[in-house]
Amino acid sequence: MVKRLCRVACLLLLLLPAAGATTARSESRPNIVLVLADDLETGTLPYFPNITRLVRQGTSFDRFFVTNSWCCPSRSSILRSQYVHSHGVLTNTAPEGGFDRFHTLGLERSTIGTWMQQAGYRTALMGKFLNHYPGETADESFVPPGWNEWHVPVTHLYEEYGYRLNENGTLVDHGFQEQDYLSDVLARKATDFITGSKGTPFFLYLAPIGPHNPANPAVRHANAFAGATAPRTPSFNQEDVSAEPLWLRTRPPLSEVDVGEVDERYRARMRSMLGVDDLVGSVVQALKQSGKLNNTYIFFGSDNGFHLGTHRLKQGKTTPFDEAIRVPLVVRGPGVKAGATISRLGSTVDLAATFADLAGATMPPFAEGRSLVPLLKGHPPGEWRRNVLVEFVRPTNRSSAAQTPVPGYQALRTERYAYARYETGERQLYDVHADPYELHNLAGKADPALLAGLDARLTAMVTCSGATCRVADARE
Repeated sequence: MVKRLCRVACLLLLLLPAAGATTARSESRPNIVLVLADDLETGTLPYFPNITRLVRQGTSFDRFFVTNSWCCPSRSSILRSQYVHSHGVLTNTAPEGGFDRFHTLGLERSTIGTWMQQAGYRTALMGKFLNHYPGETADESFVPPGWNEWHVPVTHLYEEYGYRLNENGTLVDHGFQEQDYLSDVLARKATDFITGSKGTPFFLYLAPIGPHNPANPAVRHANAFAGATAPRTPSFNQEDVSAEPLWLRTRPPLSEVDVGEVDERYRARMRSMLGVDDLVGSVVQALKQSGKLNNTYIFFGSDNGFHLGTHRLKQGKTTPFDEAIRVPLVVRGPGVKAGATISRLGSTVDLAATFADLAGATMPPFAEGRSLVPLLKGHPPGEWRRNVLVEFVRPTNRSSAAQTPVPGYQALRTERYAYARYETGERQLYDVHADPYELHNLAGKADPALLAGLDARLTAMVTCSGATCRVADARE
């Protein structure tokens, strides 16, 4: 009888997972942190010590682009791994965009948050979610599915003071004291989330406000960058616009007063980025102190770029120029080469696909991005993207439309060319090898066969869906 009981017990032990097996599996999977700045252009990272440390310790992408150079469509692409024509969040505001559109379409039911949860990850979203959240279709305490921790402003988020924060469904008002500064509050909450994650891998989506207008700094940074001026690149206050589309051709050159305003805005943005840099430092420190740093991937990027005097624009985005559509992406983590640069074409539509790949999460059939993991691990696939798609729809909301002079367009970036076709029938074409600042529009004199080929590639991209996008983006 005793022997029979022993045999039964042994069989049960063989069938059951070994003690600690689940924990070991969880701890073997990496943690993932995404820090997403708001409206950060390329070229400024060396001014920020904690972010610069990430650059030295990780790998940077020098040709990484957004699906749309406006916040809400871009962030929807990040959440869903879809191009704008597929997810349908076309602008920042209702009726065709903003949080209300995302919510009404039910897109929140399947995002990187839900995918990571289903893969056994503890998830958190802290900071900016989508423009005009919670909008007209949800109340201020609404928390979308997919997030174990939710700390998102529902009022006055861009001021970074005097805002209301939805903390896991509880509304908490923050005032105007130094400790209320939003980037610092997010840093403290991120630290608590990291140190409180025991035995379960986590995904942290951390979205500070800086350097978005009005770019309010923390008190300690109020006097930083005194006398700094915006970069005077060759595209700054572009001299010759005679070959450009009407929206740009009719813009006057910047005056001295305009240039002064550009410089002041640049200083404000840089000051606000110091708060973001401190947040990055807090995250790295929390990971280090909790023993999680070596098993964590940290991604640092932006939802879109920003014009600061370039192409005669005092400020803004929504254009197909590199200043608006090209953004930084830095990755630090296990197996990622330190101090390296990747020049392959990448897109924000790839971020969720990359996180899912790292986590072993299942991607839904509608996902359109590519995992960046092979590139990060130094094993680039034989076939890779040759086309990046950018789409812009001019909003019907009058106040939103007033923010941009740009007509709707569809744009394509290849390894050599930047090509845009506008709803007006106008086109832009730049050879970015010979003309990296996009100063000479070749569309009026280019080889018709070249234009036809780019048109065909662009049409394939704007009509793709799901897996077919990974065929269209490799088309030559």
